[in-house]
Amino acid sequence: MTDCTDKIYRNAGNLALLQLIPSHTRVLDCGCGAGDNARLLQARGSRVVGITISPDEQASASAYCERAYLADLEQGLPQEIGGGFDIILLSHVLEHLRHPERVLQDARRLLAPDGMLAVALPNVLAYSNRCKFLAGSFEYTSGGVMDETHVRFYTFASGKRLLVENGYTVVTALAEGAFPLWKVRNILPARSVQWINRWACQHWPGLFGAQSLYLARSKT
Repeated sequence: MTDCTDKIYRNAGNLALLQLIPSHTRVLDCGCGAGDNARLLQARGSRVVGITISPDEQASASAYCERAYLADLEQGLPQEIGGGFDIILLSHVLEHLRHPERVLQDARRLLAPDGMLAVALPNVLAYSNRCKFLAGSFEYTSGGVMDETHVRFYTFASGKRLLVENGYTVVTALAEGAFPLWKVRNILPARSVQWINRWACQHWPGLFGAQSLYLARSKT
């Protein structure tokens, strides 16, 4: 995994992904950050085990996780975690790994028989990035799709293919993002803006989706 040991990832949690999974489940949150997703899952009655490479994140996430492990996901999932998880969560994690197949293959043996993998990936070919690339700009940033710690880039299609090639059946594939309404957004009713965004992401997920969301089951 790229060197994230000195980083602390904090955010509001990935609500779009979490809304796709049931409450009151046993969850393994891989790359749990400071525990923002774990906090939301805990509030919905789920029991969460977390994994992070950062000692500072481990300390923060421990407030919301039954246990938070310190491990490098580049080496796969630690044996001591156990198994039988209803959900294994990989929210904006796989793009940080040179060998994501190690985690994906380990996850198959840790899932309960009817368990699901829940994955979120940034879409490198969202329209805003396409415009930058067309203009000749390919620059890393301190966060977002072009985060300097990303070592792989995924599209809506290649993210799904990654899961299939590693032994999963994708049961849900969605995109979350926005249609470029620019200043018109300020004069339209919020409900209309939301409808347009959903419609655009449904019909052109690879163009308007900022993040790709997947639920998948192991084929075996």
